[in-house]
Amino acid sequence: MTRDQTRSEPSATGEGVDPLRLDLQLCFALYGASNRVTRLYRPLLEPLGLTYPQYLVMLALWERAPRSVGDLGQALDLDSGTLTPLLKRMETLGLVNRARDPRDERRVIVSLTEKGADLRSPASAVPGQLVCRLGGELGDLAALRDALQTLNRRLDADDHGPT
Repeated sequence: MTRDQTRSEPSATGEGVDPLRLDLQLCFALYGASNRVTRLYRPLLEPLGLTYPQYLVMLALWERAPRSVGDLGQALDLDSGTLTPLLKRMETLGLVNRARDPRDERRVIVSLTEKGADLRSPASAVPGQLVCRLGGELGDLAALRDALQTLNRRLDADDHGPT
């Protein structure tokens, strides 16, 4: 097979296609898209003083606060080993408060500070700015989001199903 044949589009029948071609892998397409979208957020979040992971935490807290670390982890699909250092940095920045639950000392409750709550208004422009940067039709982007959410639910169900 020549170099050009390995890079050509797959035939309709799939004959002669290397199943290990990088550009045919779903995982690589998702990985690349995720990285690119995260990079698009960087200049939008910089004026707010937020990193992308911090923005996700803030979105969850603007939706509902206070929340336990466990609840936040579930909402964001992050384990406490990843979330705890992130929350500590956010507390240092004055965006959130962390406190032990007086009813259950094992639980840590995260709440917004006034500074964190005040960021909600300027952050409300970020989704629209992102849509503008992505281009395309809003309906197409919503359909893509919905398809990815469906994929995530299927993958979650597969993780918890029989092996």
